[in-house]
Amino acid sequence: MISVVISARNAARPLAATLAALIPPAIDGIVRQVIVVDDGSSESTAKVADLAGADIVESAGDRGAQLAEGAARARFPWLLFLNAGTVLEDGWERSATAFMQRVNCGEGALAASAFTLRLDDTGLAPRLIEGLIHLRCKIWRKPYGDQGLLIPRQLFDAVGGYKNLPMMEDIDLVRRLGRHRLVMLDATAVISAERYKRDGYLLRSMRSQVCQALYRAGLPMSLIARVDGKMETAR
Repeated sequence: MISVVISARNAARPLAATLAALIPPAIDGIVRQVIVVDDGSSESTAKVADLAGADIVESAGDRGAQLAEGAARARFPWLLFLNAGTVLEDGWERSATAFMQRVNCGEGALAASAFTLRLDDTGLAPRLIEGLIHLRCKIWRKPYGDQGLLIPRQLFDAVGGYKNLPMMEDIDLVRRLGRHRLVMLDATAVISAERYKRDGYLLRSMRSQVCQALYRAGLPMSLIARVDGKMETAR
């Protein structure tokens, strides 16, 4: 029923956690295929994927192109895009299955869905970030790639899929889907807070907002990538 597509580069440990969360629905026959697009990893990412029984695609293109290539290898009518390190909490498949059944039965228009985000950190800062993300998704239906994207192949193809972009490929696709074709699932995706702890919660959030503003203004991706890199090393 679901083909899972994961883009990974030197991500053996986080990939293992992502794959482990797919085992119960795979046993139940909900997840039927896992595709790991390996972006030239120099460690054991491909080995982890192989031991898990995933299909491995080697690709050195931009992230958007990698996800598109993974989607092209998918054999099933629903696609689930995940980042390596995004870990879906136990029972996520129940919410996903209920959503897919509604769409398959024609209860409303074709739609995609994403997961509620939780950071694996304690304290006030991560809870504030989670709250802001939850508010953004509730009002504007703008999830990011680390929240996963469950989408029927028919809709994915209709909106043109992922574009060949080095970054912002998730925001680009969500913008083309539009608010009315996105649903937030009653299920949680846990992601690492390492980037926030490394860069600082405030700086990390500011960098994200600045890059999105530049993207919405129509500035070249190459410029946005340079700004992102400069802000990342500002500390």
